[in-house]
Amino acid sequence: MRAAVCRSYGPPDVVAVEEVDAPALTTGQVRVRVGAAAVNFPDVLIVANSYQVSAPTPFVPGSEFAGVVAEVADDVTAVAVGDRVMGTGFVGAFAEEAVVSSEALRRLPSAVDLSVAAAFGVAHRTAYHVLRSVARVQAGDEVVVLGAGGGVGLAAVQLATVLGASVTAVASSQAKLDVASSYGATRLVNHRAGDLRQALKDVLPDGSDVVVDPVGGDLAEPALRSLRRHGRFVTVGYASGTIPRIPLNLVLLKGISILGFEFRSWAEHEPVDFARNEEELMSLLADGRVTPHIGSVLPLDEVVAAMQLVAAGRAVGKVVLRIGTI
Repeated sequence: MRAAVCRSYGPPDVVAVEEVDAPALTTGQVRVRVGAAAVNFPDVLIVANSYQVSAPTPFVPGSEFAGVVAEVADDVTAVAVGDRVMGTGFVGAFAEEAVVSSEALRRLPSAVDLSVAAAFGVAHRTAYHVLRSVARVQAGDEVVVLGAGGGVGLAAVQLATVLGASVTAVASSQAKLDVASSYGATRLVNHRAGDLRQALKDVLPDGSDVVVDPVGGDLAEPALRSLRRHGRFVTVGYASGTIPRIPLNLVLLKGISILGFEFRSWAEHEPVDFARNEEELMSLLADGRVTPHIGSVLPLDEVVAAMQLVAAGRAVGKVVLRIGTI
């Protein structure tokens, strides 16, 4: 099968498309013919060996995909050959076939396109768990979303709006802000246009209730300062490449809560909330109330260009690789 392979750590251009043996199927696993896979910022970090967990080389990058079940192990009953599914894994998605545990797959509603399904899993699930269970967003809350033009940020804009919040989108260009506006953001701030702290004061004179931060770096502190008393700041990732240092006196004076979300550990330790949120989110997808914004679609042969888009912060919404002809 054809697959993108990382044989040594480094920038995206260390990845090359090769002919490799299909992965073997073992107990509890399912083989999926991949129709589409989405590129996420952690994929870039894993290739660079800068993620919290290392993938031993050589490996096939990619953490989310959608396709059709081609084979199941004898003990698998949750899905069957021919089922359309979406799935997630640590690595392995950027290939014509992916082998994962049956628990990593969900059947797709019949009306959902494979590209949409591939782009939905990581970003929308992350954003929904953050908003619903970590930040506990309520109708009427004022929510600030940093990196609002990226995958997680744009999903957070859309889902916070569905939950009844008012959303202030912070992004690096007018094009990204225009897309955020189309998904429900009512206030738009270009953080490259001036002082972010003052800009947030101008649009939110009474402060915000929640900040969702998948960016980190220099944006974190001014966004945290926008919070009113008892506000909630959720750190989701560091797409800027810099882990911020927060002055704790701000936390003390305002009674702010700083919360963190890392998908795998949160799912493991919060199984009840996780299961409820997953069902709610899939219902929103099936009903068409939420859908990912796909800014770029590229063939597998252009996997390096796709990863570079994400690494450089130039992607608007999700970047999808079309892999099979399903």
